[in-house]
Amino acid sequence: MGKLKKQKKAKPSADGTPVLTGKAAAKKAKQAKQASKKDAKELKVAKKSKGKDKAAVDDMDADDLIRTLAEFREKWAEEHKVTEDVVDGPPSRRANATLTACPVKDHLYLFGGEYFDGQTVQIYPDLYRYEPSKNEWRRFTSPTAPGPRSAHAMVSSAASGGRLWCFGGEFSSPNQSTFHHYRDLWCFSIETHSWERFDTKLRPSARSGHRMAMFKHYIFLFGGFQDTGIRTSYLADLWVFDTLEYKWQQIELSDFMQKPGARSGFSFLPCPDGIILHGGYTKTYEGKRVTGMALSDTWLLRIPPVGESGEIDFKTLKWEKRKKVGYAPTPRSGCTMALWSAKNMGILFGGVSDDDKDEETLESTFYNELFGYNMASTGRWVSLPLKKKKKAGGKKRKPKPAATPAPKADENGDVEDEEMDDGEKDDVEGDGDREDKPWEAAQRAKEDVAMREDEDDPDDPEKSVPFARYNTMLAVQRSTLYIYGGILETDSKEYTLDDFFTLQLDKLDRYNCLKECRIESVEWHGSDSENDDYDSDSDDSDEDGSESGSEDGDSVEDGAAPNTEDTPMPEVEMVENLKLMSDAEIAAAKAAKEHAAKEDLRKRATAFMGVSKATDRTEEDVLSTPQPGENLAKFYARTKDFWAQKAFASVGAANRGKDLRRDGFQLAEEAYQEYLPLLEEIVRIQEQAGLDADEMSKGGRAGGLGAESRNRR
Repeated sequence: MGKLKKQKKAKPSADGTPVLTGKAAAKKAKQAKQASKKDAKELKVAKKSKGKDKAAVDDMDADDLIRTLAEFREKWAEEHKVTEDVVDGPPSRRANATLTACPVKDHLYLFGGEYFDGQTVQIYPDLYRYEPSKNEWRRFTSPTAPGPRSAHAMVSSAASGGRLWCFGGEFSSPNQSTFHHYRDLWCFSIETHSWERFDTKLRPSARSGHRMAMFKHYIFLFGGFQDTGIRTSYLADLWVFDTLEYKWQQIELSDFMQKPGARSGFSFLPCPDGIILHGGYTKTYEGKRVTGMALSDTWLLRIPPVGESGEIDFKTLKWEKRKKVGYAPTPRSGCTMALWSAKNMGILFGGVSDDDKDEETLESTFYNELFGYNMASTGRWVSLPLKKKKKAGGKKRKPKPAATPAPKADENGDVEDEEMDDGEKDDVEGDGDREDKPWEAAQRAKEDVAMREDEDDPDDPEKSVPFARYNTMLAVQRSTLYIYGGILETDSKEYTLDDFFTLQLDKLDRYNCLKECRIESVEWHGSDSENDDYDSDSDDSDEDGSESGSEDGDSVEDGAAPNTEDTPMPEVEMVENLKLMSDAEIAAAKAAKEHAAKEDLRKRATAFMGVSKATDRTEEDVLSTPQPGENLAKFYARTKDFWAQKAFASVGAANRGKDLRRDGFQLAEEAYQEYLPLLEEIVRIQEQAGLDADEMSKGGRAGGLGAESRNRR
């Protein structure tokens, strides 16, 4: 047998790993090379496969992109879908909304507002459009519209098919436990009926009661207030928004320059030289006492012309205070002017002024006057009364003198004078002191009726004037003034109005009422402190007394009780001469007498309204006289202590308790019945508007809420 060859063992490396040599090393290297080629091949195949997959992915993304864009458009359209509904008549009762004239069509837009019933407040997000040619209101709703708000500001511009710009305002929960001021800017496209919000890092602070004006392509914003629930802070900052660059800029003027003070609820109107600011409202705080103040100053924000760069150098802006020229309105608040651009004039209507007699007494005066402010040159105020139409027929006919009987002739044909004594001759010569003949009295009665028909003419333009109010929403569109709603206060109540009027400013003939407002349909849930033990009995007595009321009464001076006896009226006493008068003449004389009695009663009632508000009356006069608008229950509740003292003085100490109250109430009822004819006539004067007593009397005074009202801010 042959011997086997002994194999050499591989020497280990320094780290203990065996080192391959010879065929083993070559085999190992070959295996590594094959593995490398395999990895390279797999990598190549992977890259090729990845390219194919990428192409497939690209093709799929293009299809998905088209599909995604379509879905996005549908989703956007659904989210921005605008619904348009025709509504029946003007919007519901509301205050602190905006009424804006459309810059490209003859429409009006009303946005937002609030309604307060004494306990809860409701804030509205509605946008309405009014079309005068059809007398039609439409409401636009959109998911992207601004939230509900009131006391905001809105201006219009004709760019891009017409746009409405809205900034700020406030929102409150129904019970007013939470309160929020907005600081957002919104734009409504008149062309597409869509809303768009513009958020910028720099912008005015949150506020309400501010005003904005459009000058070229800039929106100027001034003033307003912030209400924390404890204290109302008023602002006097000036801002400008560029509608081309979409950015805000605050205008800071030197402290040494004169400028208007902080305020809200003022007029802010553009004019060729800049922007006019007038009036407004602010409050002063002295300890715990808060006093509201109506402002009456007028300023011009002079704006320089646009430079070569197409922009305005805001560093050169300045305020110029204007003097009061012309027939200016008395200081009042709640009367923002509307722009009559055709005449470069601001139109002012209504308003209220508060007179703080002391810490417990406040008298408010409400207005329904119309004024214009000509903004050209240095400015001038003008009164805008209605014009009466001239009646056809020219001058009134004068009565023909009664025919004189022909003198008798004697036997010879000579004319004989009738025998007269000196007194009869004087009567004939004077002919002014003698009594009218029956036919002359009838003729005179006809003339009196004709004259009074002129006074009671239903076409008298003054009878078309809306009753007094403040915070009225005004807008002028093509020389037509539109008046919507407003607020009227009486005692501790607020009446939110919803009537709608128009007036042709170029004619000033009469107001046209498109919708009436009946105050008695307004609910008020405020606290009532007028309850009394005798309320139910007094109300019954008042109803009985009102049914038997008389039309007669005497003139009232210095608060004295009127005499209810019939006032002697001039009568045509002609029992034996009635045959000389026709039935028509007798009826005319009777109608003249009745009309004269009614006119006399109306004059006394009007005089009584003035006397009842006189400040120089004695305490006894005030307590012994019912006020216009008081029924027997309210009159007794206000003066029961006075009448109890009267009853005690007349009977003595034996009259106590219920007997004393009964006798006191009887005395109060007797005094009330004496004034009842005048009080009923005052009610008739105001019944057209549905209010009691002097709540709506033109320029009349009534107790108001003053600074305590949420509408006095």
